[in-house]
Amino acid sequence: MVVGAVYLGVLTRNAMKTYDYIGISEQQRHSITITGEGKVVGVPDIAEVQLGYSADKKTVAEAQKEVVNKMNAMTEKLKKDFNIDAKDIQTANYSINPQYDWSDGRQTLRGYQVSENLSLKVRKMEQVSDILAVAGTLGLNQVGGLSFTIDDPENLKQQAREKAIKAAKAKAEALAEIAGVKLGRIISFNESSNEPMPIYRTLGMGEAKAMDSASVAPQIEAGSSEIVINATVEYEIL
Repeated sequence: MVVGAVYLGVLTRNAMKTYDYIGISEQQRHSITITGEGKVVGVPDIAEVQLGYSADKKTVAEAQKEVVNKMNAMTEKLKKDFNIDAKDIQTANYSINPQYDWSDGRQTLRGYQVSENLSLKVRKMEQVSDILAVAGTLGLNQVGGLSFTIDDPENLKQQAREKAIKAAKAKAEALAEIAGVKLGRIISFNESSNEPMPIYRTLGMGEAKAMDSASVAPQIEAGSSEIVINATVEYEIL
């Protein structure tokens, strides 16, 4: 019985030495965790814009005819003059709404409003200004929603990831030298990143209203987008 009690006491002491804190193992106690940041600046290569037209007429048929003529002319220009692929031209909205006048507390049907909007993706940035000018020339009265994005950000994210890991390693090596220890293998790794947000330009719907054939192509600047990755790396300490 005495021998058994001594044996249990030794096991208990060893367990306490292995776990100084609840839930932290021997391996985790002999490691170092460092975070590094990597930044890469990318230039947007895709522009998105909404083009549309709205008409108020006495009848739905009259309004539809005017809208269809305008939007078909715009679509034809996009395909023939700018070689925009059909998959990059999407109908974003088509609506028919009655319009009323109010008098003496009663409403009287004035006519109908028909609206159509296209969501356009432009893959050649140099075409954006000319497309907006054509929209004005054709008399479109709903132009806006202009934004710029990076079509494939994965390559830039990989570059940022590599920078983040190198930064974490440099920090870990510097700290290990100060502490007088050596770094071993990587025990764990995780990362967090920001998704590149679209860059919006002030061009609200309707701002290009009633532009005539003399309208000048606006100067459009895409700017840049920053991709940031934070890498947390845990190194074994030898």
